[in-house]
Amino acid sequence: MSKRLPILLTVLLGLLGAGACSADNSTAAAARQWSAGADYTVIDPAQPTSTGDKVEVVEVFSYACPHCAHFQPYADELKGKLPANAQFVLVPAVFNQSWEPFARGFYTAQSLGVVDKTHQALFDAIHRDHLPLRDIDSIANFYAGYGANAGNFLSTANSFVIDAKMSRGADLVKAYGVDATPTLVVNGKYRIGANSQRGIGFAEMVQIALYLADQEAKAGGTAKH
Repeated sequence: MSKRLPILLTVLLGLLGAGACSADNSTAAAARQWSAGADYTVIDPAQPTSTGDKVEVVEVFSYACPHCAHFQPYADELKGKLPANAQFVLVPAVFNQSWEPFARGFYTAQSLGVVDKTHQALFDAIHRDHLPLRDIDSIANFYAGYGANAGNFLSTANSFVIDAKMSRGADLVKAYGVDATPTLVVNGKYRIGANSQRGIGFAEMVQIALYLADQEAKAGGTAKH
């Protein structure tokens, strides 16, 4: 027994050492260095921002996109961790005709000041509760449950002001080079999307966005208007 004890101790210490190495490797992975062209894309030319002197962090999304619904907790995390001189902005994408009412509804809700209390609720209504929200009329009725007047919502949704916002949003999404949602864009300069080959999921997208937002914030931001 006495001869076997050192051998057992050696084995146990080896296992403990392997666990420590694994922990160290995880820490290193969490603090990995992000690089342009591999982990995120430089947008050329850089696009104007809408946040004044603040660093703009955009999420290009759609309420119709289930991946965006899954990303929402990560978006909340990102907003909560942004530098003080950074601002989170939502830009809806319209990749097909069925997404158009959701983008129009978003801009309308934004103009009526109800997005903050309806954003998560609309994701839940579509992807959790499977409510039949497919056109601007049903979407107006949804927002009516959160204080908006359905008639006023519809008239606003079909106004030239919302048409202009829709057009501007579509131009931005195209200029960003976004072809999937959710996508993050930092200060009009950097595009971040999920990339399974690079091991970039939603958590890594948040890390990259925070890294780039911090770099932009330290540089004083170079927002264009």
